[in-house]
Amino acid sequence: MTRFQKALFVSVAFSLALGGAAFAAGGGGGGGGGMDMPSASGPTYDPAEEYAKGVAALNAKSWKDAEKAFKRVVDAAPKSVEAWRLLGVSNLAQNDLKGAKRAYEKAVKLGPDDISARQGLGISLGGLKDAKAQEQLDWLKAKSDACAGTCGDAAALKAALTAVEGAIATPSAALQKPLLFAAGQTGDRAYLQAVGLINEKRYDEALASLDRARDAFGPHPDVLTYQGYAWRKKGAFDQAEAYYRQALAVAPDHRGATEYYGELKVERGDMAGARIMLARLDRSCAYGCAEAEELRRWIDAGGEPAR
Repeated sequence: MTRFQKALFVSVAFSLALGGAAFAAGGGGGGGGGMDMPSASGPTYDPAEEYAKGVAALNAKSWKDAEKAFKRVVDAAPKSVEAWRLLGVSNLAQNDLKGAKRAYEKAVKLGPDDISARQGLGISLGGLKDAKAQEQLDWLKAKSDACAGTCGDAAALKAALTAVEGAIATPSAALQKPLLFAAGQTGDRAYLQAVGLINEKRYDEALASLDRARDAFGPHPDVLTYQGYAWRKKGAFDQAEAYYRQALAVAPDHRGATEYYGELKVERGDMAGARIMLARLDRSCAYGCAEAEELRRWIDAGGEPAR
């Protein structure tokens, strides 16, 4: 059994014991992430926990509670596209078109290819009778034309086009209530599938599964860490670093993210930076841990050590 698989089994077992609401803090390839004892430098709220509350509130049609939860998420994890998007959903459900517009604008800025965010922004602008709604419609049409009904996003693009066209033609159509959102067990399955795909080195498919997991769990450090790992294995170091930094912003003591960020620094030739990550692990692992030892091996070998 690989280290990836061991981490996965611990993480998913703990998650299912909690009814799928959250993953064990230290998944993402390495064990304890420090989520049980939040660092003083960490966010006031656990963004993954607040995200789960927000999704539950949306599904219960408690729009104000959902808005409150997602505001806490974006305060703690301001780069979470999903949280900004669902904050927009919460605002839209309350007929707060201006609030929805602001939230969706942030989501589109962070995730310009996010079809749902584009759809939400187009609907909000249409409801406000803002001519800029046409920009979102044009973007969706261009994507749909390029897709030609054959890509994986074909259904989503068609639905988004219909919704935005309807909001532009009839602004009152923007005042709609959202459908049910993914629950924790859906996220568990996507996460399980993603780690299996990573073990098989099928990184593009793994990233698609991790996107589905993130829709269910929001800015969870385990999911973010694996996204960083998959991008790193694809050679996209900038994307990998962005995800590792997001994971550590949410959970500063997350050992898996710290180890992998250190390995990325070794691969980039930043040995000083890698040693800083190792020092962080040594401080958090009072009696030693596998993550610190693995990163130490990388540093000593000047790259991925021989197996």
